[in-house]
Order: sequence, then structure tokens, then C-alpha cells
Amino acid sequence: MEHIKKYWYVYIVLFVFFMLYKPVFCFLILGLMIFVLALSCFSFIDYINKEGIKTNGKIVKYKLDNEGKKTPIIEFKTLEGKLITKTAYCYFSTDLSFLKTYSDKKNENIEVIYDKKKPQKFIIKTENNSNSVILTVMIIISLIFIAIPIAELLELIKIEI
Repeated sequence: MEHIKKYWYVYIVLFVFFMLYKPVFCFLILGLMIFVLALSCFSFIDYINKEGIKTNGKIVKYKLDNEGKKTPIIEFKTLEGKLITKTAYCYFSTDLSFLKTYSDKKNENIEVIYDKKKPQKFIIKTENNSNSVILTVMIIISLIFIAIPIAELLELIKIEI
């Protein structure tokens, strides 16, 4: 995710340029961003499940966004004794999050898996399945967004904006 933050201004400039030049390419830029984000999360989750260190943490509070979606803030100690209090690296707060808000788990143990090199990067172990579903949907959407400008370039479709 750092690579998206690192090049954020480049994405914005390209998006604005193509919005004025040929708007259909905005779909390509958006699709590529979503695709890269989803693949990097999949890659991190795969890596952390193989190489990460499992430990128990607890939800200390929730971070609410402007739409009322909750993201748990988790506190745990690394094997070295370093205290980490942060949100999970790959956690997707969606409209379905109310089904599994962990409100009954506040201050109880919850299993996390963290990166031994960068312990601030961790995931909630029980979220692996829902993360995979959301990331798969993100990849499908990104491929649709990528296919639109390619089809336009190949003149398979004609989009007038």
C-alpha cells in the first residue's frame, strides 16, 4: 500500500490529464490502482500467513469513519516486548461489518498475525476469509475497469463522453 501512497500525486495528475484528453483511460488508471492494491494485499496476506508470528491482542477501541463503519484498533505485544496499538494492515470495513463488529470481543483476546520485520503490519487471523472475498471482488471490478479502455482502443466498443 505504500507504493500507492508514494505515487499518489502521479496518479492524480495522470487521472486529470486523461480526464481532459481521453476520459476512457481514467477507467484504466482506476482499474490498475485497484488491481495493484488488491494484489499487494493478497501478497501480504499470503506472506504473513506463511512467515508471520501469531500472538494474541485485544481490541481497545474502534475508529469510526464518516459513514459510521467501524475499524477495530488492536493492541498487542511482539515477542520482543514492543507494544503495538494500530489498525490491521489489511482490514476492510464494509457495510457488512455490522455482522461481525467484534463489539462482544472488546478487551478480550483476539488472534493476530504480524510481520516479524515490521510488526506494525498485521492482520486479524479470523478475517482471512472475508479479506479474500473482498479482495477477489476488487480484482474482478478492476479487471472490468481495465477491459473497458482496452475494448475502446481495439474499437470493440465505442464510448462517447
